Amino acid sequence: MKFVLIPDSFKGTLSSAQICAIMEEKVKKHFPQSVTVSVPVADGGEGSVDAFISAVGGEKVYVTVKNPYFEDMEAYYGLIEQGQTAVIEMAACAGLPLVENRKNPCLTTTYGVGQLILAAAKRGVKKIVVGLGGSSTNDGGCGAAAAAGIRFFNGNGEAFVPTGGTTIDISRIDFSGKDKSLDGIEIVTMCDIDNPMYGPNGASHIFGPQKGADEAMVLQLDEGMKHLSGAITLATGNDVSLIPGTGAAGAMGAGMIAFFGSKLQMGIQTVLDTVKFDQMISDADYILTGEGKLDSQSLRGKVVIGIAQRAGKQKKRVISVVGGAEDAYIQEAYSMGVTAVFPINRLPQDFSISRYHSEENLGYTVDNIIRLIAAGQAK
Repeated sequence: MKFVLIPDSFKGTLSSAQICAIMEEKVKKHFPQSVTVSVPVADGGEGSVDAFISAVGGEKVYVTVKNPYFEDMEAYYGLIEQGQTAVIEMAACAGLPLVENRKNPCLTTTYGVGQLILAAAKRGVKKIVVGLGGSSTNDGGCGAAAAAGIRFFNGNGEAFVPTGGTTIDISRIDFSGKDKSLDGIEIVTMCDIDNPMYGPNGASHIFGPQKGADEAMVLQLDEGMKHLSGAITLATGNDVSLIPGTGAAGAMGAGMIAFFGSKLQMGIQTVLDTVKFDQMISDADYILTGEGKLDSQSLRGKVVIGIAQRAGKQKKRVISVVGGAEDAYIQEAYSMGVTAVFPINRLPQDFSISRYHSEENLGYTVDNIIRLIAAGQAK
């Protein structure tokens, strides 16, 4: 038999790699001769590079770039597919943990992300995958664009690198100096949210507070994003602000489209394309997946549903093991291709307690699933 193991992490408890290891152990216990293929999934945030390398092989490439405060740091990107594809996680050099007690999205930059993109391009890759998530920034990707040679000018005609607090000062954007090494490279951005660039549901209002913005700063940042949107439209002729996902990671979603010609794509679809999932499951008997909670967000096409929909085209059985599941969405998950859903918690405990038993609870649940499959095989 062949089992494909492709879970997302259980946020705050188990990484996707840990879940794969537990699943594989239980499968091998009951089917020692079986073939297992493990594909740890990451959503574009911290751990995405490791997940891709673990799934398809590759290497990390270390580069000196700027951190969120324009200070030198060592960051990395992943090289996979015989060096043809680079994977970059924004969090590697613009992540919230990097600012520690200096949270201020008016001052932080994505400049280092642009340096990573440029380093990968100069390496000769054909495709770059950029994961958004966990950022400390709200600069609309202007920092990254500046690192790639795009120039921003204020009302006095002076060039500067905009941060969240100074996007309002942009008078003109000049694309003429954009680095030619980016020409012809396919850039895909992993983005699992659909927030617009600005407004009540935009980058600043929804995500600004967790990055250190108080109420007044949120309003300031939002005005900056609205102004940046107008400057982008003036420079390119395209209004990107209402495209779903442009508000992701401090409006980095908008910047990836406007400055790098990227398309935004659900993270799981990017993963499935990269690992050649359709080919991988062609001879699979069971697909085991899962995520921390099956809820309304899941139905938007995140990991479990994204996998089920792709697997459904080949009529494959998809078993989802989850930390928790809301009743209203289980039936919908079935209608979208999930064969069965198994929440792992065995006792009625609050998450503050059950989170410390996630490993054993997952182990017990997967063991029982495989026992049932084995019993069916025995007949």
